[in-house]
Amino acid sequence: MVQRREPTARHLRLGIELRRLREAAGLTAVEAAALLGANRVQMSHIESGLVGVSEERVRRLASHYACTDREFIDALVALATDRTRGWWDEYRGLLPTSFLDLSELNHHASFRRDVAILYVPGLLQTEHYARAVFSARVPELTAEELELRVRHRLAGQKITIPYELVIHESALRIRVSDRTTSRTQLTKLLELSEADNITIRVIPYDLDGFATAASTMTYVGGLVPKLDTVVRDVPHGSAFIDSDAQLSAFRTRFRKVEAVSLDSERSRDFINRLAKEL
Repeated sequence: MVQRREPTARHLRLGIELRRLREAAGLTAVEAAALLGANRVQMSHIESGLVGVSEERVRRLASHYACTDREFIDALVALATDRTRGWWDEYRGLLPTSFLDLSELNHHASFRRDVAILYVPGLLQTEHYARAVFSARVPELTAEELELRVRHRLAGQKITIPYELVIHESALRIRVSDRTTSRTQLTKLLELSEADNITIRVIPYDLDGFATAASTMTYVGGLVPKLDTVVRDVPHGSAFIDSDAQLSAFRTRFRKVEAVSLDSERSRDFINRLAKEL
C-alpha cells in the first residue's frame, strides 16, 4: 500500500469512521488488523487516512464490526473508491490544504447551510469583495498569493445543490472596501436569491432576544446524515467537525437561527433597501 504524503479531509473522514465502527464493536486495532490479515501499523495507516482501502476491505470491516446500516456502508465505500480529481487540484501545493478540502467537500455535498454574522460567505462573494477580505489578512499576502486565493474562490462558486444562507444585517452593512463594492455585493445576493435552489434569509439588528450571534458556521450535507460536516473558521484555516453529538447540536443551532430570521421575500426587500441606501 502506497502511503499518502498528505491525506485529504475525505481520506481522514473515512479513517475516522472506520475507527469509530471498530471502537463501537469493542475491538482493538490489533484484533481488527488480524481480521484483514494485516498488522497494527497497516490498520493505523488505514484509520489515519494515510493509505487507501478497497471496497472489499471496507465491507469486510463493516461486517466484522457488526454494522448493518447498508446506506452508511455504501457511503463509506463511495469515500474509499472515489478517484475524483477536481478543479481544486490545480491549486495543490499553492494554497493551504484547508482551502482544497473545503472545495472538495462542497463538490461532493448533498446540500449546504451557512450562518453568516460578519461577512458574506465566500461561496457568494463578488471578486472585489473577496479581494478586499483577503487583502485584510495579517500577515499580509503577497500579490501572487492574493490573486491565487481570489481565483480559487471564484472558481468554486457554481451552486448546484440546495443552499440555505441565514445572514445577519451586520454582514450586509459592513463595508469591506467601499460603497461600490458593497452595492455590487448586495446586488449579487439579490440575483442569487432568485435561484430555485438558493434561499437567503436575513436577521435584522432590531430582532429581540437574538443570543446566538456567535453561531457563524457552514453545515455541509454528506451522502448520509452520519457523514455531514460542520466547518468553523479557526486562526490558521478551517476546522472540520463531524461527531454525532456536535452535528446534532449544529443542526439545532441552524434551525433556531433560521426560525428568527425574515422569510425569503422580506429578506429580498431588506437587502434591496440596503442597496438603495448606498
